[in-house]
Amino acid sequence: MAVLPTGNLPEVTFQQQPGRTWYIDKASNRIRGECSDWLSVRQAVEIILNVERFRWQIYRPYSGMQWDGLIGQDPGYVASELQRRITEALTMDDRVRGISNFSYTVEGDKLSASLTVNTVFGEMETGVEVNLN
Repeated sequence: MAVLPTGNLPEVTFQQQPGRTWYIDKASNRIRGECSDWLSVRQAVEIILNVERFRWQIYRPYSGMQWDGLIGQDPGYVASELQRRITEALTMDDRVRGISNFSYTVEGDKLSASLTVNTVFGEMETGVEVNLN
């Protein structure tokens, strides 16, 4: 007895749906209509990098970044782990292809990293900071 269908099956095609979302105006701290494409991805990247993963119930478990465990560690470890965690967090969004140009500097007890996020709509520059102590 066959469990899976056999014979001529219709071809499945996948279509990318628009990434429309609410536009958050940082200058006025208000929601101002909707946005899509590059601006919605830019906003998603900012939210992913600024939300602690698994901490807030309003976000899905795969949304956000894991910052726990980086404070108080060796700067070399923090830099490599930060690059891995950023890549993992951002590529959960299918509009993000990856990151490039990752570089970091350590000044005192602060590690600053800059990177380029490669998306289907183009590239965007961003950065993050980690307190080492």
